[in-house]
Amino acid sequence: MDAADLIVEDGIIAEVGTGLSRAGARIVDADGLIALPGLVDLHTHLREPGYEASETILTGSRAAAAGGYTTVFAMPNTSPVADTAGVVEQELALGEAAGYVHVQPIGAVTVGQKGERLAELGAMASSRARVRVFSDDGFCVFDPLIMRRALEYVKAFDGVVAQHAQDPRLSEGAQMNEGTVSAELGLAGWTAVAEESIIARDVLLAEHVGSRLHVCHLSTAGSVDIIRWAKKRGVDVTAEVTPHHLLLTEELVRGYDARFKVNPPLRRDEDVQAVREGLADGTIDIVATDHAPHPDESKSCEWQAAANGMVGLESALRVVHQAMVETGMLTWDDVARVMSATPARIGRLSGAGTPLEAGAPASFTLYDPAPVRTFARGDLHGRSVNSPYLGRELPGEVRWTLFRGAATVEDAVVAPEMTAGVRA
Repeated sequence: MDAADLIVEDGIIAEVGTGLSRAGARIVDADGLIALPGLVDLHTHLREPGYEASETILTGSRAAAAGGYTTVFAMPNTSPVADTAGVVEQELALGEAAGYVHVQPIGAVTVGQKGERLAELGAMASSRARVRVFSDDGFCVFDPLIMRRALEYVKAFDGVVAQHAQDPRLSEGAQMNEGTVSAELGLAGWTAVAEESIIARDVLLAEHVGSRLHVCHLSTAGSVDIIRWAKKRGVDVTAEVTPHHLLLTEELVRGYDARFKVNPPLRRDEDVQAVREGLADGTIDIVATDHAPHPDESKSCEWQAAANGMVGLESALRVVHQAMVETGMLTWDDVARVMSATPARIGRLSGAGTPLEAGAPASFTLYDPAPVRTFARGDLHGRSVNSPYLGRELPGEVRWTLFRGAATVEDAVVAPEMTAGVRA
């Protein structure tokens, strides 16, 4: 990346170059910082409406801004489920009121995420929220006929079905990755084929109907192989990997710390290496956080009773820095692609993930790659603290986040309040 000056006016990048100035302009010294397009997360759980004890759209938006995000796609497993135009429009409005990021709702594929009949896909697509991504995340669309119909339906408006690939029968009662460690700990194993079999089925369905398929939180070496095979066949499939599956392994389960309980589970070191390689060679398209907040009582309990999920918005960029940039597997230009441009493209969201050039929205993050410090509770800005990185050293720091020209993070401090993208 080359050094450059950015001039921001009225929420737009007015000019990019060297030696730029404007009379009366506020100057931010960004020497040594990396300017990235505002990060875009295609997989965030904001919990509102219905589960505000875990997170709200406001608190989740603050967490996103702290991590360098300017757009998050909100998963539909709320109460009521986001399976109607009314609910997705409510979520959109709550995001606008919070003002920290653009909150783009994801619609459920089936009514109530029950997998029995299609939800109001067309109504959500034509609503003010303009939903283009549909998922029953948290639940697999297991019925192949329902999945086929969903893939066919979304073609009409260039939508995409984002599948939570988990065969419920093959993972029934599962507590962690199936293997030597699960046997030693006496925990029911979660076989890799529960994920891989659904991905294999769905890429064939997507090929058959000529529709777009997105695979959520891919986690195994076999899944990478299937996606690579499907892309070589010309199937219109994209896939995501989470930061935690790029860094953490099943060995962490040995302490029975429920912060490490997640769906899909932490896998073997071989799987971590495979998903890193898949992200590096383009088989896996994006990094998505699967930010999944839970209240303390859902994690401060025995392993079998604990909820699946980790918060990840504030730590994602730092984890990708450690797992992919420090290892030489990605450049910072690659990071901009997998954490901003491509997720925006998959979600068909214009005005997000755009290059830092004149005329583009002034939504970007300034990241300092130099610091190395312990991730702590003070780094978390949402309502829940179930981070797997607490007490772990991570590189880097988000110094500034701008959303449509307004500073949501200023010199590493999250703005206390925003209104429609403008500091209150």
